[in-house]
Amino acid sequence: MRASVSVIALGVFLSLSTAACANVTSFAPPEYLAWLEELKQDMIKRGISEETIETVYAQDFYHRRPEVVKIDRRQTEFILTSTDYINRVVNKKRVELARKHYRELKPLLEEIRKKYNVQPEYLIAFWGVETNFGTNFGGFNTIDALTTLSYDKRRPVFFRNQLFEALKIIDTWKIDYTKMQGSWAGAMGHFQFMPSTFNAYAVDFNGDNQIDIWHSFEDAAASAANYLSSLGWDGEAPWGTEVSLPWNFDFSQTGRGQTKTVGEWNKAGVRTAGNRKLPFKTEQKASVILPEGRNGKAYLILNNFRKIMQWNRSENYALAVGILASYLTDDRPWKPVENRPSVRLKTDDIIKIQAFINKLGFGKLEEDGQLGSKTREAVKKVQKEARMPQDGYPDYRLLQKINNYDPQIGFAVPVPDRKLHKAN
Repeated sequence: MRASVSVIALGVFLSLSTAACANVTSFAPPEYLAWLEELKQDMIKRGISEETIETVYAQDFYHRRPEVVKIDRRQTEFILTSTDYINRVVNKKRVELARKHYRELKPLLEEIRKKYNVQPEYLIAFWGVETNFGTNFGGFNTIDALTTLSYDKRRPVFFRNQLFEALKIIDTWKIDYTKMQGSWAGAMGHFQFMPSTFNAYAVDFNGDNQIDIWHSFEDAAASAANYLSSLGWDGEAPWGTEVSLPWNFDFSQTGRGQTKTVGEWNKAGVRTAGNRKLPFKTEQKASVILPEGRNGKAYLILNNFRKIMQWNRSENYALAVGILASYLTDDRPWKPVENRPSVRLKTDDIIKIQAFINKLGFGKLEEDGQLGSKTREAVKKVQKEARMPQDGYPDYRLLQKINNYDPQIGFAVPVPDRKLHKAN
């Protein structure tokens, strides 16, 4: 639905206004100018008016330092440990602000709940994680960012389609494109909607005949609720909870791909962090995830957690939204997630493990250094072969076993040659 948002120390930002976008295409390479002309014609063929194209592309869109491309390669949701990410996003100040906004906006959010069946605490949590309650939309011009990413080689088709959707917004709603500000990836407004999501789900909730997700919190929050509702959000259920696991827990049963009923998890000895039976309906489907492996925190996740991940495909992001929402329905004091002795491997180490998995046929992975669900499931297979707990989390012990792997005997320890001793 959308790309992840990152607003941490980005350095020099892209141009944000007409005044800052001096036309300097004289230094753009010929191949870029040819590409840009083809892009314009493609947008017109798709139905964008020539007037919009002429207005938008009267400015320069060639950047020698495309910060958005650099950020696309390094998103914090995927490079930080779960503990580090949650403690950064769900900090004491944000919890306090979330509670303040929750109290003040509760009447409006209850109106939105009646129509879309999304609990107010989740809308506040999404808002807080996405834009720090509307104080940081990202600082990039949407058309500028999407044009740059459309020229990049990593995901040009995705971003070109989003560029078309953004131009369609300008055509339909006559929005001044210089005021369409958002993230490096083109996500816009209070809840960081990608242009395609705007066109599909944005609504005019305040009845002024305009859809304004930048300046109207009513429109933005209702649009977010409309989108979540379309995903099948359960307005009566939570996201999940932190849990404790029994000493003999079978770690191969963890991961979003492994589901049991809450009743079955109760029978398996899974308890809340306070060592009580799971408080959810026994027939609900749930999974146990270990974001940092068997030495880190364990969470039982329900269906709404999966819906959060349709908003953003990072487990860390979904945990942050869920945990922040949970703080709004009780009065417990904020405390940071406890650091456990789990160690995140370096990107190069994960790439090495992915390459090993591909070579041995345990999976077909993109060797990108990311701990996605496919990599974690494949790691479980390697751990099984190496006779290790199958938590799907690669650590230095597994890396050492891979370094010592012998194609002839696998992960087995070589038996030294027997020495013959002469009798005296």
